[in-house]
Amino acid sequence: MPRRGDHQHDFAPIYELEAPVDRIGIRSVRAPDRTGIPREVTFSPHEFRCAALAGELADEWVDYAEISRISGASAGACRQAIRNFCKKVDFLLAEDAREASLAKQHPDIAAVLAEWERALPADYRAGSTTPSTLAAMVRALIARRAQHDQRPVAPHLRRLVDGEVGVAAGSTQEVDEFSRKDKRAVVRAAWAWANQLDSRLSDGWVSAAQGRHPAEHGWTDVANLLWGLAHRQVSPLDIRDNLPVIHRWPPELRACIERPDRPVFPARAKGMLVRWLVRRLYPGHLDLHAYRVLLVAATGHAPEEVTALTGEDVEFLPSGVRLTLTKQRAQKVRHRTFGTETVPETTVREPVDFTDRPHREVGAIIRRLMHVTEQLRLRAPDEGRLFLAASVTAGYELRIARWDYNLPRSRFVNWLAAADVTVDGAPDIRRLRKSTKVEKAIAFGGRIADTANDHHEEVFRGHYAQGTTLRVMSGQVIATAQDHWFAKALEGPTVLTTSTDVLDAPDQAQTLGLSPRQAEDIRRGALDMGLTQCADPHNSPYGRSGELCPVAPLRCLECRNAWVLPSDLPQLLLFADHLDRLRLRLSPQHFGELWGQSHTNLNAVLSERTDEEKALARMHIDAGQATLHLPLAANVEFDS
Repeated sequence: MPRRGDHQHDFAPIYELEAPVDRIGIRSVRAPDRTGIPREVTFSPHEFRCAALAGELADEWVDYAEISRISGASAGACRQAIRNFCKKVDFLLAEDAREASLAKQHPDIAAVLAEWERALPADYRAGSTTPSTLAAMVRALIARRAQHDQRPVAPHLRRLVDGEVGVAAGSTQEVDEFSRKDKRAVVRAAWAWANQLDSRLSDGWVSAAQGRHPAEHGWTDVANLLWGLAHRQVSPLDIRDNLPVIHRWPPELRACIERPDRPVFPARAKGMLVRWLVRRLYPGHLDLHAYRVLLVAATGHAPEEVTALTGEDVEFLPSGVRLTLTKQRAQKVRHRTFGTETVPETTVREPVDFTDRPHREVGAIIRRLMHVTEQLRLRAPDEGRLFLAASVTAGYELRIARWDYNLPRSRFVNWLAAADVTVDGAPDIRRLRKSTKVEKAIAFGGRIADTANDHHEEVFRGHYAQGTTLRVMSGQVIATAQDHWFAKALEGPTVLTTSTDVLDAPDQAQTLGLSPRQAEDIRRGALDMGLTQCADPHNSPYGRSGELCPVAPLRCLECRNAWVLPSDLPQLLLFADHLDRLRLRLSPQHFGELWGQSHTNLNAVLSERTDEEKALARMHIDAGQATLHLPLAANVEFDS
């Protein structure tokens, strides 16, 4: 008979289907769990008073799974939806639930379905997507049944399921990447854990080599117990049955499980010792979090890809390691080569000790993982995975299985607590993957096409491009661009309002970026461009280097090469009069586009001169001693 386990949270795709066994009323679907292990997901309509209704839904579930065989279908989710709905039917209809059927109008299944959908979100966190998923699955099974002539469905129920699902879709909240500090702490903790695991297993096997059969040489010697487990001469159950009570244990044996922060209860002492012995020989489910962290950080690939590696997926090369990585969600198989550090052939390279500090050489991590799980793979040759873990069941059975990262007290959050690592935000391994993607985005200069090399670019935009680091980078890019254009907008001439004495001192002129020859030419007016002086008229930002400035004097007040001397005030006043006349001829928008920056800079220069200086400059203008020569283009404006 198939196992009847309660896998309410198994959302794995369908793997293999078994025909329903009608005589015992059990519908069974074979599906892999989160670790990829095929596992039976069973459902018995006789669990409910509404057995007929449950059987109808279960038949549709099994039939749909058999025909579709698509990776998106989820046997566990369908089972959970049916169970949840049937419990509601039993609760609302009480004894009438025995008569419930999709084909009958009484009792009213449509009303129960509507009430179930209304109350369903209350059982989950706010915004969860699970309620809408479960409701949609039940509706889909009923709608599918209604499409067959031989499977009647009540008309009012059919009208209800043909409408919109009455449960809000919910939303998922994207997790942010680890900060660099947190990521560094997690990776360092993973290396420390891996080193401690190696030492623990090495000491355990050394002790096991020194032991003998416990039935002949004693059941209270640690080495004998380890020898029996290592050589498969005794089982955990044998150890439990032959161990005396804890009060008769020698101090060496009691020290294995005694801790100053927790008491040891006699009823649990044997179980604690058996699990301690197994952990001395084989890695447990909590231990392998460290290697997943190291491989995700080193390869940049998703956790599901690295934990699904088998011996056939690993090929060691002289220059590194070649991995075959399978991503089930994207249905992609990729081959990646990860090299080692290259050094010249003439260089004598010392052996690298990977226990002194964190390294990210993929080949070294894979070798260490294979060494850690070697004994497990020898005991379970059919399990090709590199991520194998040992555990002791409640019945004292040694179980070797593919690693399950979601076991109670062996989750990622438990590993962080055991490793004494505190991170800001959610303790989610996906954040480490996002940190790697963000680092790649930084390395490639934010080019999505290069960063999203293992999924679609839209996936990167939706799941990775919203991280804190990339938002900060975007803000820095925007701020840098703004600073550039603000600096360019504010970039203008150097104004000397009182005297030109600063040009006479070579040290001061050099501080201002002028050579002694340029300072002398500006002081004596040899570089007069008609409106201002120019430090380098043959190196204008508005023209080609080596050619005379093509925009002087119209753009001199916007140029960094311009120098305004006190003697230039009459020309500046004449240019101000010219701009005032242009303002009367042009629209404000057109004037701002053509002369706005020059007008602003000119007003700033004139505001620093006193009224007496301006009046004196006007007297020179009226006497004909100051004139302004402008090109023809300054008096003809072409309005596009």
